[in-house]
Amino acid sequence: MTHDEHREPTVYLLRHGETEWSRSGQHTGRTDIPLTEDGRAQAEAAGRTLAALGVKGRVLTSPRGRARVTAELAGLRVDEVTEDLGEWDYGDYEGRSTPQIRETVPGWTVWTHPVPGGESAEQVGARADRLLERVRELLPETDVVLVGHGHFSRVLVARWLDLPATAGVRFGLGTAGIAVLGFERGVPQLVRLNLPTT
Repeated sequence: MTHDEHREPTVYLLRHGETEWSRSGQHTGRTDIPLTEDGRAQAEAAGRTLAALGVKGRVLTSPRGRARVTAELAGLRVDEVTEDLGEWDYGDYEGRSTPQIRETVPGWTVWTHPVPGGESAEQVGARADRLLERVRELLPETDVVLVGHGHFSRVLVARWLDLPATAGVRFGLGTAGIAVLGFERGVPQLVRLNLPTT
């Protein structure tokens, strides 16, 4: 797909639909949890929103089933599956909620504290940068759709805006939420966040 001279290429982020663990607030990195029925409906609704926007372009997805199934239910044809789109690796905190972790580490958040056995914010930021470098290679010719996860998508927004990875805390993205990243006269911009789905 080519772009007219008045429109700059766009990046769409689509978070996977609801799972049992996303509903309960358990950190879900590498564990492959399926979508709930509500999550499947959310993914279909997100697909209708993307279709209404006329979204076309190259689609990349995380290898986790919850992301791949979300892409499928949203009517997207996946061009590339990449581990770079995987969720933050929560290491020893996999499957645990923030209140559970705070029982032994008061005040803990993924944005501010170490993640034993998992990825640091700096490591996640470096992975986001690597992915965005790949995205920028594609952008001159096509829009790009990235289907992935909550925390990592928020890091992608932060790094797109040249903010530290930990600034992702400032951007919320619900299950099957859509974020739109673009440019204003060449400057990276957050165009939309949590687009409503129909």
